[in-house]
Amino acid sequence: MNTLPSAQLPGGGSMRMHRGARLISTALRLSSYRVQLHRQDRFPAAGPVLVVANHSSIFDGPLLLGIIPRPTVFLIKYEMFRGPLGVFLRAIGQLPVRRGEPDRTPLLAAIRVLRAGGVVGIFPEGTRGVGDVAAAQRGAAWLARSTGATVQPIAIRGTYRPTGAPRRVRPQVDMLFGEPLQLPEARGKEALAEATERVRSELAELVAELDRIRGELKRKEGLDA
Repeated sequence: MNTLPSAQLPGGGSMRMHRGARLISTALRLSSYRVQLHRQDRFPAAGPVLVVANHSSIFDGPLLLGIIPRPTVFLIKYEMFRGPLGVFLRAIGQLPVRRGEPDRTPLLAAIRVLRAGGVVGIFPEGTRGVGDVAAAQRGAAWLARSTGATVQPIAIRGTYRPTGAPRRVRPQVDMLFGEPLQLPEARGKEALAEATERVRSELAELVAELDRIRGELKRKEGLDA
């Protein structure tokens, strides 16, 4: 049973509900996808961790919730926090973020989780315009530098289904865990810009590495067929 302190979830979050959500995530993964994890052993076993992952589908977050080996608080777009789903998301300790608005409340809540030794997840790629992507990347770097959290990049491929494409039966999804990294502690706008670029480049390189792995696996399957 997980005995992590409730401080590792934002106020109002229930660790019991969070554990239940992780079980739902596992059920979703086993029933709907064939997930291959690459180098999950790289994930830090203790201490504050900021997860940064690429984002191509609404299912990325729910899958990661059960795959990341520790309870994780995700920064999720505010529009998801409506009706019963919003009540559920708050109960399991997730944080709403308003795109394009200067709202530091969720970032401050995320800082408290990280300083308590917890795990926070963010999708710095975003799913919208360039401005949202840039803001999310700066937020990721700012969170890591403000708390000393280890940055854990994760690349995801296989959840995206183009509009109009036929529904797939348990598609192959791959997740590659990158090498954890520490961002420099230097302050100032220039240092933040450098840290932001490092987060961006590390994640981009990891996604490219996962694409190569998937390509090699497909070629091998073709040769074995």
